[in-house]
Amino acid sequence: MVDTFEIRMQPHQGAQISSEALDVNRVNVDDLVKFTSHEKAYQQINEFFSQHVSQFDRNDKFYPAGFNVQFDLEFLGRIFKRFDQYGIGSFFNWKVIAPLYLLYLMDSMCKLSLPNYKLGTVCDHFGISLTNCHDALADVKATRELMERLKAGISISGL
Repeated sequence: MVDTFEIRMQPHQGAQISSEALDVNRVNVDDLVKFTSHEKAYQQINEFFSQHVSQFDRNDKFYPAGFNVQFDLEFLGRIFKRFDQYGIGSFFNWKVIAPLYLLYLMDSMCKLSLPNYKLGTVCDHFGISLTNCHDALADVKATRELMERLKAGISISGL
């Protein structure tokens, strides 16, 4: 890990906000006005990415990683499409690293069987502390620890 960045962003103009989403993130509608504006948040995210990746060098890209990283990429993709003609593809190489798929593979091989494959359940199983589930930074830290544990247990012989 080279750097971290955390931001709480207001929804974009016209966004539909469900009470379920507010509950999951432990915020209420009044909290949202205190968050960084959608436009300013995009600028800060873009600046953060640009500090670490040369946007127009196709050999200099992030590996997108996260527990269920496709959700995060779709979210970021929608933000970038509102403001940027290039989208997030300028920053990511699309070689997704997501432990969720490895866990599903382990399940199919009868090496792991959990009641569900939510991050909290998986962390409990592997003894990883996750005290604030659905907090983005807490989820990232727990996922990173999970990846380290899974990598330590992988043996790729014959390659």
